[in-house]
Amino acid sequence: MEAFEIESSQRLEVALSKADTTRYINVSRHAATTTGDYFKKCFPGRKAVIVADQNTWKVAGAQVQKVLEAQDPNTMAPFIFRESEFHAEMDHVDELTRYLESVDAIPVAVGSGTINDLTKLAAYRCGRQYMVVVTAASVDGYTAFGASITHAGFKQTFLCSAPLCVIADLSIIADAPPEMNAWGYADLIAKIPAGADWILADALGVEAIDQTAWSLVQHPLRELTADAGGVKRGEDKALCFLVEGLLMAGLAMQALGSSRPASGAEHQFSHLWDIENHTHHGIAPSHGFKVAIGSLSSLALYDRILEIPMENQNWDINEIQRRWRTTKQVESEITAYFKDPDIARQVAEQALAKVVSPEVLQKRLNNLSNLWPELRPQIVKQILPFSELRNKLAKVNGPIEPQDIGIDYARLKSSYQLAQYIRTRYTILDVALEGGWLGNSVEQIFSDNTYWKIKSEPALVEADALS
Repeated sequence: MEAFEIESSQRLEVALSKADTTRYINVSRHAATTTGDYFKKCFPGRKAVIVADQNTWKVAGAQVQKVLEAQDPNTMAPFIFRESEFHAEMDHVDELTRYLESVDAIPVAVGSGTINDLTKLAAYRCGRQYMVVVTAASVDGYTAFGASITHAGFKQTFLCSAPLCVIADLSIIADAPPEMNAWGYADLIAKIPAGADWILADALGVEAIDQTAWSLVQHPLRELTADAGGVKRGEDKALCFLVEGLLMAGLAMQALGSSRPASGAEHQFSHLWDIENHTHHGIAPSHGFKVAIGSLSSLALYDRILEIPMENQNWDINEIQRRWRTTKQVESEITAYFKDPDIARQVAEQALAKVVSPEVLQKRLNNLSNLWPELRPQIVKQILPFSELRNKLAKVNGPIEPQDIGIDYARLKSSYQLAQYIRTRYTILDVALEGGWLGNSVEQIFSDNTYWKIKSEPALVEADALS
């Protein structure tokens, strides 16, 4: 093994000791050749069945099938989804579940995010564990404890067990479409502003930082995201570190039982656009690229909030009562925007859980003012400058303007308010809203060309229907 593979393996071994389900990970060149050995170790005496789609069967499935058959000639014929292009939707979970119920075999997912999530949930429904052979460094969900599936027009996370084993072959991942590894890079580097959100939530007593989960994700993160150009060029070390970071995020989620280590405000933007069924040129942008624009948007807001002199403020309860929204007002705003009643109900359930009384808010804001002299430097140290993240995304051919994923400035501007409704997660969006700074801060973000090329925005002709 190369030195960087050994370094990565050692960090992953520490993470595996903290994880709830996953026990084995192999990230290396030609790791696919070890699939049979790991399957035998994980599932002694059991038969394997590969789950793939038309594309992943060609790039890796056929190779893995031969490896498994060499270990066990009774390996079953593969289950291959018929569609060449498809998404993680409940109909496909149902199809795979019916098949797995008809056979006595352990599924081996060969693919990226979609195949992994479909297999994960179907296997869980059948009361079985599974393993995955990664074909692209495109998502952080390989080792996560849930599956992101579209159901009833709404992308939802269904709780289910992570894989027992992950095989990530760098030679296969290097041959993946470059944009797929760019999706993963964007999702991984988003953990930096997400970490700042967790620092805020911890300081204000909303959600304490778990030191184990924090260290797994944040401690190696700068090193793992340092070589964006290497990711684009498909270099082994850059891809190894990228895969490690993505797997590490999932392992941290396993350890904590929450997605907090891996997501913050940037994911609220992405989830909002999921709910809105956003498409660009007729297809939904990747999760990673939506998160990329969400990350840039979050950092722009951090810039504005960090300029506010918060220390030594004495918050007036009367002022807070005048501007603070009641639960009825929040519910009304959500119902007015999200026309589908089922979606409005689900959004409201999340958003209303964050609404506190004026008295509680006064106490929180006074606490923020008292902590600000110490808290502000921690935030500054954690986040990236907007321009630095933009440059790193450019190096992987990621989106650097909202129009790159089909979001115009007016829509992005309104998304700041709407994204705060999405999920119970406490982030910079909540701090800005609770302090009464969100509106002015967003106006400042869109007032000149500091962040976006406001004066040169092209007209967007496509319109996405809201759910």
